[in-house]
Amino acid sequence: MNVMVAGGAGYIGSHAAKLLADAGHEVVVVDNLFRGHRRAVDSRSTFYELDLADHKGLTEVLSKHEIECVMHFAALAEVGESVREPLSYYENNTAGTVTLLQAMEAAGTRRMVFSSTCATYGEPEITPITESEKQSPINPYGWSKWCVERVLKDYTAAKPDFAFVALRYFNVAGCAADGTLGEDHRPETHLIPLVLHSALGLRDKLTIFGTDYPTPDGTCIRDYVHVEDLCQAHILAMQALEPGDTRFYNLGIGCGYSVSEVFDAGRRVTGRDIPVEYGDRRPGDPAILFSDASKLRNDLAWEPHYTEIDEIVETAWRWFKDHPNGYGV
Repeated sequence: MNVMVAGGAGYIGSHAAKLLADAGHEVVVVDNLFRGHRRAVDSRSTFYELDLADHKGLTEVLSKHEIECVMHFAALAEVGESVREPLSYYENNTAGTVTLLQAMEAAGTRRMVFSSTCATYGEPEITPITESEKQSPINPYGWSKWCVERVLKDYTAAKPDFAFVALRYFNVAGCAADGTLGEDHRPETHLIPLVLHSALGLRDKLTIFGTDYPTPDGTCIRDYVHVEDLCQAHILAMQALEPGDTRFYNLGIGCGYSVSEVFDAGRRVTGRDIPVEYGDRRPGDPAILFSDASKLRNDLAWEPHYTEIDEIVETAWRWFKDHPNGYGV
């Protein structure tokens, strides 16, 4: 299949492009390189430096390569930044997707696999979280993704030959098992990279925010899904889409690990000390968040390969110890 990966120079998109090429698909990567890395783009892919706002450029690429499906990862994704700069998030994440859909319509591309987020649920009342849980985002990032889901539903109702699946991620983690791709955010806010940066001596001691949550060790629990497992789910979803489909799936491993457990895994995997200090809770941090991914498993026969936190951290360590400066940009 001819697949365009929007945001294919970013963390998740680059892994998806690699696995698509491994599976024999023809891959075109589109990225504006604002936060992506040119070195992360798979050499088997055709690359275009394009922004989501470039309707003409997107239409030309979609048409030239006869793209059959778009995997859409191109988004700003920092919650705190979205609170400070909400217009940037609605412009890029929401309006950018509208422009992309307009380009797809002009080029005759009728399938999209959309990178959504569990942030559309806000602070859920029930855990594990199912797809029927009320969606009530608590920040502009979550709302910008929720708006896209709404647009996709409305568009498919109007264009029944179109089909999409929205995958609501939990905490994406780990790196390519063969060590060729990794995680390089500027700035880095994800827990596992921060822990490994500390093990490498690139950061001072890290802070655990809150030790009095109603969890076994008092720290927050989150669902960590390995990036390659997540990308395999995208490929399965793409292959399953039929005209008129409007699918929504939670994407996680269905269990959680605490912040303290992630620190402990980092120490075990690296064999190094990881200093830590303890601070007060951060506002808006729920005690426990993890998914019920049974709908995804049942519909698409998806099963995560990595479910143990040490295995996930080990794949990340393989990348970070060999690439302490990331992609070196």
